[in-house]
Amino acid sequence: MNGAAHFLGGLGLFLLGMWLMSEGLKLAAGSALERILADWTRTRPRALLSGILVTGLVQSSSAVTVAIIGFVNAGLLTLSQALWVIFGSNVGTTMTGWLVALVGISVRVEAFALPAIGFGMLLRLTGEGTRRGSVGTALAGFGVLFLGIDVLRDAFSGVSANVNIDAWLGEGGVGMLSAVLLGVVLTTLMQSSSAAMAIVLSAAAGGVVTLPAAAATVIGLNLGTTITAVIAAISATPNARRAASAHVVFNLITAFAALLTLPLLLALVEWLAGAADLAVTPATVLAVFHSVFNVLGVLLMWPLSSWLERVLSRRFRTGEEDEGRPLHLDANVLGVPALALNALALETRRVGVITRRMVLMALAGAAPAALARERAVLERLTRTVAQFVVSIHRSAMGERTGKRLPYVLRLLRDYETIAQLAVQIGAQTDGRTVPEEVARYAARFDDATRNWLAEALPGDTPGVPSATALPEAVPDGYALLKDAALGAAARDELGIDQMEALLERARAMRQAAEHAAKALALQQLDEAHDDLREENRPDAD
Repeated sequence: MNGAAHFLGGLGLFLLGMWLMSEGLKLAAGSALERILADWTRTRPRALLSGILVTGLVQSSSAVTVAIIGFVNAGLLTLSQALWVIFGSNVGTTMTGWLVALVGISVRVEAFALPAIGFGMLLRLTGEGTRRGSVGTALAGFGVLFLGIDVLRDAFSGVSANVNIDAWLGEGGVGMLSAVLLGVVLTTLMQSSSAAMAIVLSAAAGGVVTLPAAAATVIGLNLGTTITAVIAAISATPNARRAASAHVVFNLITAFAALLTLPLLLALVEWLAGAADLAVTPATVLAVFHSVFNVLGVLLMWPLSSWLERVLSRRFRTGEEDEGRPLHLDANVLGVPALALNALALETRRVGVITRRMVLMALAGAAPAALARERAVLERLTRTVAQFVVSIHRSAMGERTGKRLPYVLRLLRDYETIAQLAVQIGAQTDGRTVPEEVARYAARFDDATRNWLAEALPGDTPGVPSATALPEAVPDGYALLKDAALGAAARDELGIDQMEALLERARAMRQAAEHAAKALALQQLDEAHDDLREENRPDAD
């Protein structure tokens, strides 16, 4: 009973120390973590290094992985950047094992743990809400963590004579797989691979478990960290789910490789520990082993990451992402600039169709979330179109292609502007009642604008819309609505805030209608020039 109490008490102290240290370090770092992840992830090596450093700083690979999923969710990191931060995070989490092995188990910790707790709490109490207080929290957590390790070490000392973990796990391959499963269960139950690592190192140091079984359990600890990432990605965006899947794939590949080469890795690790002049104890060997097989995982993923990114990009697709994929753009047509330009014109028309749908939804009072989904589709498609335009510029363009390209680019810019205005229209929708006269003019202006946009922007019917010039009902309707709203506000029949929202929406509608007229004129002008060029061809009738 005394041993069980020591074990539970030591585990509790370790978890409390980890939590205090992690929270304190995160608060002390402040926006530095975001800055590191935003600025240091532009290349593979930098993203890998940032993952190692940030995880070493906050002492929690699960917290870093969840944060990465959040950054991917918010669009702050691309999938490619997130992959290498996650891979680096797996290497960074091995630092806890080094602390436990080199300090917690090899040294009597009371001499510095208790002063660290006392000094840390002094900083915490005198600097609450400041960076100094956060550093104090981290320092106190550091001391509590090592007190927990000390209690765990005492709990496992002398137990080896009465407990035979290896007999419970089994022999051979079954025993190794059982040890891996034990590691997964430990990490899942405690939601901390660091705490589970401390238990395994303490058990190995106390002779409760053999080195190979302990190494297999450490492999299981790595696998267990994927549970938190999977849970965090359940209701996340497709990119975030891909990042979580990459975390799982990395750990599975690393675990498989480590299990296959376990005897060789342990022999290599013992040699490395001796070469580094470290005491070749079970705890030290396991700490080195933890680092080595995670670095091995990074080396294995280096040539596979591009393939993994492509595979994951095809998974967890949403309807918005599928619609945002180009239907006509293909690198194969770049060799014939005229064909490339035709494909670009067709894809630009698709942008126009989505823009039309989006602005009509905004006028119908669609929810901001629905408009945001449409906007995401449009942004994805326009990014692809823009990249294709760059590719066309790099190819040799004939005279006809060189003259048509500006039309397509200006048309694309008008569609993007209308989409932005659609978001503004949706944001300014106000359900409050307005004076009857204002409501009447607003309804007339809405009808005129809606009818024009539906007629001028590309629809489901192929070809250029047959509409002509912007009808007078749109600018006249805007002027009448503006006068009515200003008059109602002057008579105190309409609140100033409500008037400004109403006029802001009307202004966005008028601008959308004007850009639709420009887009229509560009399409008709391009078609007229194209017909004229066809007539003047040498082989024309």
